Amino acid sequence: MDKKEARLRRARKTRAKIAELKMARLAIHRTNSHIYAQVFSGCGTQVLAAASTAEAELKKQIPNGGNADAATAVGKLIAERAKAKGIEEVAFDRSGFRYHGRVKALAEAARAGGLKF
Repeated sequence: MDKKEARLRRARKTRAKIAELKMARLAIHRTNSHIYAQVFSGCGTQVLAAASTAEAELKKQIPNGGNADAATAVGKLIAERAKAKGIEEVAFDRSGFRYHGRVKALAEAARAGGLKF
């Protein structure tokens, strides 16, 4: 089992548990140069809100999308967009990534923005 397969196995376990809860899911994806966040509906079929460092408006503010400052900006933005859609509470899906560094920065910024998880 390589590194990617192990991460995807961990992600599957988390997603199965969140599917049982039937609540909105804040899913993140991290690459070396960007971080992405999406809020999915309780059934998991619709994207209700999304934010990433690949967006033009964030690229103007943040030159490097692969650091904790960029993750904090994405966390604030996803919380703002989710609250605008009426979503207060979500389940955090870290997609098998360790809760550390950029993942932690995004989660804490989303919590500070008003999301509960």
